[in-house]
Amino acid sequence: MKIYRVGGAVRDKLLDYPSDENDWVVVGSSPEEMVELGYQPVGQDFPVFINTKSGEEYALARTERKSGHGYQGFAFHTAPDVSLEDDLIRRDLTINAMAEDHDGSIIDPHGGQQDLANKVLRHVSDAFTEDPLRVLRVARFAARYHHLGFSIAAETLQLMTEISASGELQHLVAERVWKETDRALCERSPDIYIQVLRDCGALALLFPEVEKLFGVAQRADYHPEVDTGIHILMSLQQAARLSDSSPIRFSVLVHDLGKGITPDHVLPSHSGHEARGLPLVKDVCDRLKVPNEHRQLAMVVTEFHLLCHKAFELKPETILKLLKAIGALKSSSRLDDFLTCCEADARGRTGFEDRDYPSSAYLRQAREIVIKTDIADLVEAGISGAEIGQQLSLRQTAALAEFKAHFSE
Repeated sequence: MKIYRVGGAVRDKLLDYPSDENDWVVVGSSPEEMVELGYQPVGQDFPVFINTKSGEEYALARTERKSGHGYQGFAFHTAPDVSLEDDLIRRDLTINAMAEDHDGSIIDPHGGQQDLANKVLRHVSDAFTEDPLRVLRVARFAARYHHLGFSIAAETLQLMTEISASGELQHLVAERVWKETDRALCERSPDIYIQVLRDCGALALLFPEVEKLFGVAQRADYHPEVDTGIHILMSLQQAARLSDSSPIRFSVLVHDLGKGITPDHVLPSHSGHEARGLPLVKDVCDRLKVPNEHRQLAMVVTEFHLLCHKAFELKPETILKLLKAIGALKSSSRLDDFLTCCEADARGRTGFEDRDYPSSAYLRQAREIVIKTDIADLVEAGISGAEIGQQLSLRQTAALAEFKAHFSE
């Protein structure tokens, strides 16, 4: 029985890159022996065990063959005679097909170290095409290491394109698509994930609402980059600068979906795209089973981001309605997340990348004015129910009018 550190832990150690991965492969053992040694079995499809002391995963070396569609369409084989090399050759990329033994020696049968040096994401073998999830994984790794200069090998991108054309992506379960997308959105360059999916034809299949944004014109005076799809990529870049929050980055990705269905005779204007986009955002969230935290933020950002941009032009009663609609009066963090999304949108334009976004300070101060509005005298006077709510709104609106008249940026 031999134990090797494998995959991401080895890759990132050689790159000197921060990583929380630490996976292990066990060669020459059996499920029975692992249990006898105190490991806890957790794998449903193939034998994976948890070291109860460290909490890390230990998988028996295995081989696999295609037996159906999608990510789960594989038959796995584990046995004491399955070698480390047998296990490594089934992996996706050469940089993920390395192992480290107990004394720190690297086992690298597929040139992963050379590809790390050359900053290339390259598939291990033609078996790469058997698992459609690898299209998303490679796109995620491209987003993870883009800032280091990594790119996808041309032959690997070609295989990803063939997978997209094969129909296999449609067999991926929603949870797997979302999991990879969620992880990719949290990488250093989430825009690269979207660009790579588009380059290989996967974006049109998995995120058709986003794909439709590319090639759609916008008014050049507001958007010098013109193309709506490019604007989304630029906004994602800005979101990554401003926050590492997955809900924020997802909301920025989908906030302009309504522009993809703007009638041709209206272009390049996109009046009303906020309302048009709401059903599309809901469709994406329903299809991919997106968590409620992401969904709720995405919906309010889609509906109200233009109002945020025009905050200084809003009437006091409209400011109050906006703050209520986005949940800002219940939680300052909800306002902060909303404002971060809107700032990323405002900066995601050619020449606007480093501009200030004064709407943020304005609306934060407006919130403080609203939540500090005092109605103790009304309560003491015995006013209650709907009437006290009406009186509170009147006082809050009056306070906002005073604030607006004297606000200084």
